[in-house]
Amino acid sequence: MLPLLALSTALYAQTKPIKVEVKQAGGRYELLRGGQPYFIEGAGGGQFPERIKAYGGNSIRTWGTNGADKVLADANRNGLTVMLGLDVARERHGFNYDDPAAVAAQLQKVRAEVLRYKDNPAVLFWGIGNELNLEYKNPKVWDAVEQIARMIHEVDPNHPTSTVLAGLNQPEVDYIKSRCPSVDILSINTYAGLAAIPQQVRTMGWTGPYVVAEWGPTGHWESPVTPWKASVEETSSQKAAVYQSRYEASVAKDTTQCLGTYVFLWGQKQERTPTWYGIFTEDGKESEVVDVMQYLWSGKWPANRAPHLVLFTLDGKQATGNVYLQPGKTYPVQATVTDPDKDPLTYRYELLPESTDLKSGGDQESRPAAVSGRLPANAKGQTTLTTPAREGAYRLFIYATDGHDNVATANIPFYVKGR
Repeated sequence: MLPLLALSTALYAQTKPIKVEVKQAGGRYELLRGGQPYFIEGAGGGQFPERIKAYGGNSIRTWGTNGADKVLADANRNGLTVMLGLDVARERHGFNYDDPAAVAAQLQKVRAEVLRYKDNPAVLFWGIGNELNLEYKNPKVWDAVEQIARMIHEVDPNHPTSTVLAGLNQPEVDYIKSRCPSVDILSINTYAGLAAIPQQVRTMGWTGPYVVAEWGPTGHWESPVTPWKASVEETSSQKAAVYQSRYEASVAKDTTQCLGTYVFLWGQKQERTPTWYGIFTEDGKESEVVDVMQYLWSGKWPANRAPHLVLFTLDGKQATGNVYLQPGKTYPVQATVTDPDKDPLTYRYELLPESTDLKSGGDQESRPAAVSGRLPANAKGQTTLTTPAREGAYRLFIYATDGHDNVATANIPFYVKGR
């Protein structure tokens, strides 16, 4: 048992804030934590914090303070920091930024959150709202952001402030420059456009530091679309390639303004599909994207690599092939998957109706219920699908696992239509 003095010192060490500041020197910005340079190699989402640390990452992003106690405790236990999100209301959710009483009440709510967490040593900086520019009309939201940022600087001298944009657009950059002088860091969510961010930042006249607070696969709004309005998702292997190429073309080359990034999503969620944004499956298996992140963070590939999906077809067509099938008929399915370690592969297929619970801005969606009994039991890479009798839009998913908790995933949207 620790002596009382040592115990109190240990507890103090766990609750004392570590000062974080943005410094500019020699024409470049950098983040200093405890006086030491700190480049963010982070993950969006609090699942599997121990894996972030093990694979070379150093930080977690949250979108609000719900569950923050656990996230911060996990971060401290694993030697990670947290970009702690502060939930600020979006206009598209019905909040009125012309209502002074509502704005004042929100400020007090956020103030209480800041006071609660500001002295936790895992806190890196504050994220004031998320994508407040998404589907908005009232620029007074930026006045509210400035009030919150100013309040944070008054009560917390140890952590910078930021606000998070959906993409990068000139009007919002101009608003933040003119209306939000207390915002220290511009944070940007981007997907297919990651490689262009360093140039966009400069073209739009943002001369301060920035963080890419979300980046990932090609977004569903950026992808090819079938005639029945189903967005075509990249395979896990296609995602791995674009995660690596876009990161290396952007963040690795911007050594003057970029303070780091948070990859999306370190976990799993239903958004358009159960596999689109999460780089893990629902049961925690790791896709090829996780291998890429370990390489980007640590410079080393994992000892055992995820399977690589070369080709996935239904009735001889790939996901971009606008696949129309007849009801109640049987069609060939072909998957070509390789494993870098020559591990034997196990295949699982799932048939889902196309999701109709579609939201924007990452709002919670419900997962469609699977359609069972349409593929043979213990199906392999070459199998068959018997289509549902009911007309409509569906997706066929494949999960190829290697016995080491690694997985390759893909899906093909198709439409069942009678003659």
